[in-house]
This record gives sequence, structure tokens and C-alpha cells, in this order.
Amino acid sequence: MDFNFTEEQDMVRDGLSRLVREQYDWEARREAIASEAGWRPEIWAQLAELGILGMPFSEDVGGFGGGAIDAMIVMEEFGKGLVVEPFVPTVVCAGGFLAQAGTDAQREEHLSAIIDGSRVFAFAYAEPRGRYDYADLETTAKKDGNGYVLNGHKAVVIGAPWASHLVVTARTGGERRDREGISVFIVDKSADGIVTRDYETVDGRRASEIYFENVSVPADALIGEEGAGLPLIERVTDHAIAAQCAEACGAMKVAHAMTLEYSKQRKQFGVPIGKFQVLQHRMVDMYTAYETSVSLTYLATLKLDAGEAERKRTVSAAKVGVGQAARLIGQEAVQIHGGNGVTDEYAIGHYFKRLTIFESEFGSVDHHLKRHVTLS
Repeated sequence: MDFNFTEEQDMVRDGLSRLVREQYDWEARREAIASEAGWRPEIWAQLAELGILGMPFSEDVGGFGGGAIDAMIVMEEFGKGLVVEPFVPTVVCAGGFLAQAGTDAQREEHLSAIIDGSRVFAFAYAEPRGRYDYADLETTAKKDGNGYVLNGHKAVVIGAPWASHLVVTARTGGERRDREGISVFIVDKSADGIVTRDYETVDGRRASEIYFENVSVPADALIGEEGAGLPLIERVTDHAIAAQCAEACGAMKVAHAMTLEYSKQRKQFGVPIGKFQVLQHRMVDMYTAYETSVSLTYLATLKLDAGEAERKRTVSAAKVGVGQAARLIGQEAVQIHGGNGVTDEYAIGHYFKRLTIFESEFGSVDHHLKRHVTLS
């Protein structure tokens, strides 16, 4: 098989790498996440201008005809710089729902706004008692005339403080945990009845608890078929998992490189600690885990268009392998850095935090191990 990237993809990678290196350095990121906004809208606008936000979408909707591989390239570079801007919630998740199941009118209205950077989305799917089960929903959407009325609570909605719109999962029929009766809606975040509580996450991003209290949405807010949204949700979130695996690979690569460089500078007993064989072995283990994660991520990305069972099995395998590697590399990096590894001034501690949080997004390692075994 040919695993080489196209000339255009290499150009995108080089351009993003330069952008992150020159405009998203460590101090710039620290200032951004410490600011009241928590992100840099000017970077988002620049990503739109460069065409990055439109890369995964077909040309007939104003995109650049790319796909999951292009999203993987973007997220790997973002991982290297710990970029907090909401590419996955907006482009991969909201854009994925619209591209795969949206009506022509929905695509025309929302996809074009995503591509030009004027509209930011957040994906409100998780609930306090959901335990990674997309079908375990207490949020409801009941018919009301020509529209629906939403009631419920969504937890840890990443990027919601920056969002103008939400993609919301809700139960339109059936009983709790039934696979049938789940629907997906586009909701304006400024709609009456929406209450949010915003906060900073451990890894420097922003999230919200979102409460829906008799929120009215029109019938054309429904994405796809009413009550048949679960397969669509699983398909889109598998794309998100693959993208975040690429982000984790980028972060792991930098964490390993920073640790290797630190081991050459930090001296103990008159010699660099990198001379100690036991630390050399640990850094080799880190590198091996990183390289394995890259392979798993490539495979998962290539299998996103495969049959449902094969897609789920491969994505879950990647999540397990990359999640375990992220924990190993993050913890080893902090331990080898010693006390410096847990200070706010040193970047390595922030890479550790991002890699730690990655393990729990869209299902933990244990959850995906169980899914993989069930499908095998």
C-alpha cells in the first residue's frame, strides 16, 4: 500500500506546522488560555482564510474535496502545539453531521458558515449519567406543532463558550437506552430557555454545562431521520475519535522530543541523566509507543469508510492503543522532568494534561476495549 501523502497534503502540513510554530508558540498559547475569551478568534479566522476549515468537505458545498486523512493531518499539527481552537466540535462533528445527513438547505446555511469561519459549533451529546453510551439519554425532544421542545442537561460540552450553535442529541421516542428513538438537532445557542455554565477544563480548553428548559426548535432543525440518529452519531463520533488520535500523536511526538532534549541538559552526578541506561530504556519505550500510535491512527482513519462493524472495531482498537500510549508517554515525560514537569511554566505538564484528558473523550480505553471485544 502507498502510505505517502499527496503533494497538496504535504503543503498543508508544512503550512500548518509553520503557523503553529510562528504564531502559536508556548507563550502565545499560555496567554490565550489565560485570557477571558480562552482562545484566539484571529487564529480561527486565519484557518478559514487558509482553507483549513473547508478541507474535509466536498467542493460542491464550498470545501476543498478532502476527507478524513486531511482532518488527520490538521489535528496532528494541532496536537504538536496544543491548539485549543474547536476544530473537532465544529468541523469534524457538526460538519460531519451536516455533510452526511443534512438537507441541501442545512448545508447551504451552516456548512458555508463553518467553512468561512463565521459560525462555530459545539457537540452536546454527553450527559451526567450516560457513561459513554450515546443511547443513554435523558434529554428529550417532544413534538410541538411543526417543531420540537427540548428539555435536559448536557455535560462537558467542549467549545460551547465559543459556539454560536449547538448540535444536540435528544430522545424523540422509546425508552432510556433504546437504540431507536434518538434524533439530532441544530440549535441556536442564543435560543430562549438555554442556560449555560462555562468553565475551563484541566487541559486549558473551555467547556459548558448546558441546560435546556422548554427550548423550541423548528422542524427543519432536525438532522437526518427522526428517531434513527444513533448510527449517524456513532459514525460521526468515530471520525472524531480518529481525529483526536491524530492530535494525541502530535502531542506525544513533542512530549517525547522535549523529554529527550531535557535528558541531555539535566545533569546528575556530573553527567546528563540521558546517559543513564534505565532512562534510555524508558525513552525508547516512549518512542515505540508513539510509533505504534501513528500506525493505529492511520489504520483507523483509512477504515472510516469501511463497513460499520469493521469501522467500529478498528477505531476502538486505535482508541485503546493510543490511549494507553498517551498515558505512558505523558507520565514518563513528567517523571523524567521531575518537579519541573508539574509546574505551570514548563510546557511538558500541559502536554501531560492534554494526553490524560484525551483518554476519556468519546469513550475511555476500557469502554473501547469492551466495544472492540464485543465486535471481534
